[in-house]
Amino acid sequence: MAEIEETLKRIDTHEGVIGTIVINAEGIPIRTTLDNSTAVQYAGLLRLLTMQARSSVRDIDPQNELTCLRIRSKKHEIMVAPENEFLLIVIQNIP
Repeated sequence: MAEIEETLKRIDTHEGVIGTIVINAEGIPIRTTLDNSTAVQYAGLLRLLTMQARSSVRDIDPQNELTCLRIRSKKHEIMVAPENEFLLIVIQNIP
């Protein structure tokens, strides 16, 4: 657990990182550096998007898996890393 906390703190110290969210399989934020309403909004939407992306990757190649989802908009870049029962979401400003 200490290793996870250390990794999340290291991610938060990178320039431009707005926040991090860790969500469980049900889409509930279990650790976040954002306010609760923002974290819940990101968690719900990105969980659905990640499930669809994971399904699309498997449809293309059943032996393949989604390892990272990266979304870039005019204001932010969102990176999602699915792991077993959790999703790690990192939101950062674009330089």
